[in-house]
Amino acid sequence: MNELAVRHWEVLEKVVVQGDLSKLTPQERVLYYRQVCESLGLNPLTRPFDYIVLNGKLTLYARKDATDQLRRIHGISVQIVGREFVDALGLYVVTARATAPDGRTDEAVGAVSVKGLSGENLANAIMKAETKAKRRVTLSVVGLGWTDESEVDTIPGAQTVTVNPETGEILDAPPPPETNHQDDRGAVTAKQLKLLAVLLREVGLSRDDAHGYVSALLGRQVSSAKELTKEEASRTIDHLQSLAEWFDHLEVPQDLRQEVMRDAARHGDVFDSEDTLRMVVEGYRTV
Repeated sequence: MNELAVRHWEVLEKVVVQGDLSKLTPQERVLYYRQVCESLGLNPLTRPFDYIVLNGKLTLYARKDATDQLRRIHGISVQIVGREFVDALGLYVVTARATAPDGRTDEAVGAVSVKGLSGENLANAIMKAETKAKRRVTLSVVGLGWTDESEVDTIPGAQTVTVNPETGEILDAPPPPETNHQDDRGAVTAKQLKLLAVLLREVGLSRDDAHGYVSALLGRQVSSAKELTKEEASRTIDHLQSLAEWFDHLEVPQDLRQEVMRDAARHGDVFDSEDTLRMVVEGYRTV
């Protein structure tokens, strides 16, 4: 193995172990970006990916150029198979189906809030839902569970970051999160932490995905359960207990719970009712 190949493997190992591109040197970031593009057959000069901070870690998200190129490279066709206004929830939901040349299919939904919208604002929301559905299903059918740019502005705590494509230098790193100066009376309790751990396992959330889901639930970035206030922990526990009950009522097996919750966490989605969860679960069961 030559020196360049060894270097490639060293960079990939650092990314896998640390999961944070900010820990790479600028030169390593450039190398990693090109490696990702090369592995997917994408042209790095078109900037198919940009950088974003999620759950305190710098990672890549897919831009329009990425999904457009992936559909062309893999011969993926995408069709809208469902459009629905869910009046009770104030949502417009679009279901897109992707078909690969070998006959494989996949489906994904794009949902946007349309409560109180009309005219041009409503039209823009409808188009955004279709865009989200098409791009999400494109990434899914080719095996990429990455965030798409149409979702970035809906993920609580997410911050886009500008990185020089030639040098790999971070040009506008987000400020570090403020320290939460709370007294012991306002901090999460040991009993709450134990209950949170049990409930997170019950609904199928891994530790990393739990950070993303709880961040979306609370509307702020959470990197550890120990950062929660007592009130936030109580709110999270109540939500997870309801979520576990909904999963049980819908008879969702653990492996499907993990898949549903992993995707929800990575896309900044939160299930606020059993009806919403049922609709999503049924979408997974039909694939």
